[in-house]
Amino acid sequence: MKKDSERRILLGRVTGAFGVRGELKLESWTEPRLAIFNYQPWILRSPSGQESQITGVRGREAGKTLVATFPGVDDRNMVEAMRGTEIHIPRSALPPPRPDEYYWVDLEGLDVQTVGGVKLGRASHLFNTGANDVLVVRGDRERMVPFVMEDFVKSVDFDANLIVVDWDPEF
Repeated sequence: MKKDSERRILLGRVTGAFGVRGELKLESWTEPRLAIFNYQPWILRSPSGQESQITGVRGREAGKTLVATFPGVDDRNMVEAMRGTEIHIPRSALPPPRPDEYYWVDLEGLDVQTVGGVKLGRASHLFNTGANDVLVVRGDRERMVPFVMEDFVKSVDFDANLIVVDWDPEF
């Protein structure tokens, strides 16, 4: 696992052009979605794998779309060439989480075991169902454990690289 300062967080991606003056449509995975503009500079990774850094990006909401202006990008052709570009930041750019709160990316890769000591595998990723977050654990098979503290998730110990869950290993 990379050190926090080296790890990158994927915040969003360029999805296309907005108008003809070089504005870009973005998909943002921050909450709220406009918060993506608070985490600059960005590391841009093109679909071909080329990386660059950018700062000074401005943005706004336009209906259901997030619209951005990148310095030096001023026409639609430049924007179309950027379609699919991912927006990353270093993990170290995120503020520390509050007590008993976690960034999903920090949980990924931790070992997961039951309160009885049965190893279930490793935390692959999390997703939200609308009702609650779900921890996807990959081991001998894939398990989906509701990430509900106290009910199913009993502890998260970064020093031990371990999440302890109250979960039937047969389920």
